[in-house]
Amino acid sequence: MVVLKTTREIAAMRDAGRISQQALRLAGEAVEPGVSTFEIDSIVRRYIEEQGAVPSFLGYGGFPASACISVNNVVIHGIPSKQTILKQGDIVSIDVGARYNGYHGDNAWTFPCGDISHEAQALLDTTREALYEGIKRAVAGNRIGDIGSAVQRYAEPRSYSVVRDFVGHGVGAKLHEDPSVPNYGTPGRGVRLLPGMTIAIEPMINAGSNKVKVLSDKWTTVTADGSLSAHFEHTVAITPDGPVIMTLP
Repeated sequence: MVVLKTTREIAAMRDAGRISQQALRLAGEAVEPGVSTFEIDSIVRRYIEEQGAVPSFLGYGGFPASACISVNNVVIHGIPSKQTILKQGDIVSIDVGARYNGYHGDNAWTFPCGDISHEAQALLDTTREALYEGIKRAVAGNRIGDIGSAVQRYAEPRSYSVVRDFVGHGVGAKLHEDPSVPNYGTPGRGVRLLPGMTIAIEPMINAGSNKVKVLSDKWTTVTADGSLSAHFEHTVAITPDGPVIMTLP
């Protein structure tokens, strides 16, 4: 069931989104060669808790950390570790959520670790722009398929593939709500977008095949062919005046 939010609830979600975004910004600033993903996760948890919020991911379904940190061919749900040390040229996807006053904010970004290859930078640029193409279609009266189609039409002609096994989602009092928000689709199809809907739009784009596999820890999801993957996400409110990104500074 899709839960429509009141103006008051959307304001509360903007507070949660602001905390999530600031935690993500701090995490991104820590991405440097020689830093462990465990250290970055500690920064995220400390900041969120200092704001009087709770890390959305910590303990969610048994997830053992406050942020998902996914390096290179890891698509999503990378578990932070003291043994995972970032290297020059890595790309590092960090997914952060915070619950504040009963509502969640959810966002992700893929950061370069030092100088990265032209190929990696092109993947990051395409995935980021695909996110904003999707957000442009998050307009009352449109349908979910309009968002996914916009992402797909931006990424695939540039010879990238769109992950299909994992999708965006509604977000609010629960971290994951209806509707599902795929990053592919047909314009004019799917759930109609209504004012008060709040959704996480999150393209996951691979440099190679769209096939992925989940490792034995039941979380870490990697590209099946070992190719690079990027992930960008914003929490967005559907309003009468157009989409409002709630995970901004």
